[in-house]
Amino acid sequence: MAATFLDILNKARAARDPRLVLDAIPYARFLGMDVRETDDGGFLSVLPFDDMLIGNPMLPAIHGGVTGAFLENTAIVTLLWERDITTMPKTINITVEYLRSGRPRDTFAAGSLTRQGRRVATVRTEAWQDDPAQPIAVATAHFLLA
Repeated sequence: MAATFLDILNKARAARDPRLVLDAIPYARFLGMDVRETDDGGFLSVLPFDDMLIGNPMLPAIHGGVTGAFLENTAIVTLLWERDITTMPKTINITVEYLRSGRPRDTFAAGSLTRQGRRVATVRTEAWQDDPAQPIAVATAHFLLA
């Protein structure tokens, strides 16, 4: 019998391994997303560079859709990891601000839950490459929780 998403989420929480949640999201797997634990017990999302991520070969720059999806998936995992949610949150909307080109190198992201009500949660995410103080993109996403 196939594991349900709740089974996967519970297993990830018990193992304290958000990587298991990422593995349950098909597009995150396709992008090759990974996570790294931080010193404070949180995590950073990692998007390892791959040539397939390039949207503009003249610069070259990572495709904006890839960057947006990376931020959205980081927000979803952040929400699932920080709150006792038992179903996959549904994206209501996401606003991405592209601040500079994503160069052909690994990209990192971190999210923070900025507001959670009974039915809606807001998560802010930032992506950077070399320096967290110089993000390449930031996003604000709203999720339906039930």
